[in-house]
Amino acid sequence: MILKKLSILNYKNISEAQLELSPKMNCFIGPNGAGKTNVLDVVYYLSFCRSASNPIDSQVIRHEEPFCLIEGEYEDEMRNEKGEMGNGIITPHREIVSVGMKRGQKKHFKRNKKEYRRLSEHIGLIPLVVVSPSDTLLIEGGSEERRRLMDMVISQYDRTYIDHLSRYNTALAQRNTLLKMEDQTPDPALMQIWEEQMAEEGEQIFLRRRSFVEELIPVFQEYYQQISQHREQVGLNYVSHCQRGSLLDVIQRDRMKDLAVGYSLHGVHRDDLEFTLDGHLMKREGSQGQNKTYVIALKLAQFDFLKRTASQTTPLLLLDDIFDKLDASRVEQIVKLVSGDSFGQIFITDTNRDHLDQILSNSALDYQIFHVENGVIHEK
Repeated sequence: MILKKLSILNYKNISEAQLELSPKMNCFIGPNGAGKTNVLDVVYYLSFCRSASNPIDSQVIRHEEPFCLIEGEYEDEMRNEKGEMGNGIITPHREIVSVGMKRGQKKHFKRNKKEYRRLSEHIGLIPLVVVSPSDTLLIEGGSEERRRLMDMVISQYDRTYIDHLSRYNTALAQRNTLLKMEDQTPDPALMQIWEEQMAEEGEQIFLRRRSFVEELIPVFQEYYQQISQHREQVGLNYVSHCQRGSLLDVIQRDRMKDLAVGYSLHGVHRDDLEFTLDGHLMKREGSQGQNKTYVIALKLAQFDFLKRTASQTTPLLLLDDIFDKLDASRVEQIVKLVSGDSFGQIFITDTNRDHLDQILSNSALDYQIFHVENGVIHEK
């Protein structure tokens, strides 16, 4: 998928912008706080129906403004006008995605001027991978960050996955409500209903997560080896209560403990990914450079995975300030990787023009450079 044009009105600190984009490399240069990341966040929003950094829609509207509008014009040259593979003749297929938000009102998310009934119907149309400084939370943060990573990728190529998650979370919330009842014993029949739904949906989620991780590992390890030049060995291990046997049995086995604490201690909402470096947990062993290399390799592996599975189109790749805390050799290897033919359209931000000049000088990619300052974007 290629984003050809991007229109922004009153998004965070950007008052107005009309951007004509390169089909390959789009570089946004400027000081910290200028608005570079906000441009990438608009691109992210058009793929995932939400901001990457703020789940509250009203807070992405520019201060003192009553509304916000963003629109992207996309082209997928691998499809004909019916959305199918062409027969020797390539006819660009165009998609217009737009979002309108007013304070205190429901947002309107549209594809080709037709509003979605459910936002989940949009996820996966424009696959996207973002690499940003906040990715260090995957290593340093709690297990919910790593579950979110799995969910974000799987939901882009498996349209049933979000429905399984939704039904599981509904059952989990209902069971937790019963567990929190202080003055009466929960209805056993009602408890059984929600536990059975948790187990049924949870096992479907487990199967999809396990399959995803198994396919991701070798690709991830190969990317890490390329970036680190074979300096370390990394691993990725999926941990789930489903590995203990029937999830229903696991959930019901400790129901008395759950009643004591007032919430569900077992289920796929407790799944985790263990990140390892030379056999040890990354959060205990990794340096800042190794941690950043790890998450960049992980995200590039996700890109490779989505390219083979999601919507039969190449994902967009967003690289937000990725060179900080990396030594020169690792920067060089990343530059070589993203400059190759395997990647499609790339959006990259940096405060240092030298990094971007290095990328552009080592490739024959078509590119566009934009300068961002105080929310104003100029083509250079």
